[in-house]
Amino acid sequence: MAEKTEDDILFREIDEELRQDAFQRLWKAYGKYVFTGAVVLVLGVAGFKGWQSYDISAREALGARFQSAADLVTAGNTDEALKTFSEIANDGGGYQMLARFNQARIYARQGDSAGAAAAYRALAGDGAIDSLYRDVAVILGAYQELNDPGADLPGLAKRLEALRAETSPWRYSAREISGLLARRSGNRAQAKELFQGLANDPRAPQGVRARAQEMLSIIGK
Repeated sequence: MAEKTEDDILFREIDEELRQDAFQRLWKAYGKYVFTGAVVLVLGVAGFKGWQSYDISAREALGARFQSAADLVTAGNTDEALKTFSEIANDGGGYQMLARFNQARIYARQGDSAGAAAAYRALAGDGAIDSLYRDVAVILGAYQELNDPGADLPGLAKRLEALRAETSPWRYSAREISGLLARRSGNRAQAKELFQGLANDPRAPQGVRARAQEMLSIIGK
C-alpha cells in the first residue's frame, strides 16, 4: 500500500467542506436557470439526442481512462499512471483538472517535493480553473514546499496570507501551514501564536487542533 502523504490526509479533512461549497456555488450560479433550462430541453429534445449520445460516450471513455490511471496508482505503477494522467490533462475534457491534481499527487508520493510543488503552483495560477480549486492547489502545494529545501519561503507566506482570512474556507489549513512555515523560518513567537489560536478554536477540525497542540508542546514556553 502506498505511503500516505500530507495531501492525502488533507484531502480527507476538506473533502466534505469542498463538496458542500462547490454545490452551493453551482446552485447560486445556475439555480435560477433550472426551469428555463427544462423548457429549452423539451423544445430541443429531437436535435439534442444525437449530441447527447456522443457526449455520454465520450465522457464514459474519458472516465474509463481516468479510472485506469487511478487503478495503476493503486497497483503501484506510478510511472504509467503519470503518463496516462498527463495524456488526459493534455486532451482536455471534464477530467483535465482532476488529472493535473493527480499528477501532482504522484510526484508527492514519489518524494519529488519540488515537482509536486511546481505542479500545484501551475494549478493555482491557472485562471481557467475556479478559484475554489486554485486555493486548494495553494494549500496542497504549500505542504510540498515545506519539504523542499530550495523553496521560496517568503513567497509561500504571501500566497497563504489571503487564505488565512476568517472568510476563507481553507483558513485552518492555511494557518496551520503558516505556523509550520514560521517555525521553519525561526519565528518562534509567530508559530506559537498561530498554533495557540488553532488549539483554542472550537470550530477548527479536530485533527488540526490536535496537531496544533502537539506543535505547542514541541515549541515549548
